[in-house]
Amino acid sequence: MEWNVLFFFNSVLLGVGLAIDAFSVSLANGLGEPAMKRKKMCGIAGVFAFFQALMPMVGWICVHVILSYFQAFEKFIPWIALGLLLFLGGKMLLEARKGEEEGDEKTGLGIAALLVQGVATSIDALSVGFTIASYDLCMALVCALIIAVVTFFISISGLVLGKKFGTNMSREASILGGVILILIGLEIFITGVF
Repeated sequence: MEWNVLFFFNSVLLGVGLAIDAFSVSLANGLGEPAMKRKKMCGIAGVFAFFQALMPMVGWICVHVILSYFQAFEKFIPWIALGLLLFLGGKMLLEARKGEEEGDEKTGLGIAALLVQGVATSIDALSVGFTIASYDLCMALVCALIIAVVTFFISISGLVLGKKFGTNMSREASILGGVILILIGLEIFITGVF
């Protein structure tokens, strides 16, 4: 592979394709926390961007170093993503229900939940390491950086949209966010297994 416009175009397209899950989860996060500050929004988008860049590089390393081990693990990726997103979505639904019963305000997204979301939305990006296997290390890093930048901006847009609509929805937003996460998990599982 050589450095050309097609390389950058393909990297941007990879970024868009991989960022769709991060966009949906960002939308859910914005819905669930309409008063979110810009600093936290940038942190959330940054976590998603980091994991979306990290996973293809891990996949690339697997292709070049431990291919046989990774192939054995690859069939579990949809199951892991499904489990993580079902857990997060279910937790959001339970918290919305619990908050409704108690009348308490939602505290927002914690760092542990954010890290789980980052891994869950990017775990399918491990397989991108196979598509960029023909790249040398420098090209793979540039591709991962482009994916991170695209993911960051797509995640920010999801957060902004979620906040805008979340302001008008209150508790229903948490329910919708939980349902979105569960649906994303099911989509990753169905496309990964079938």
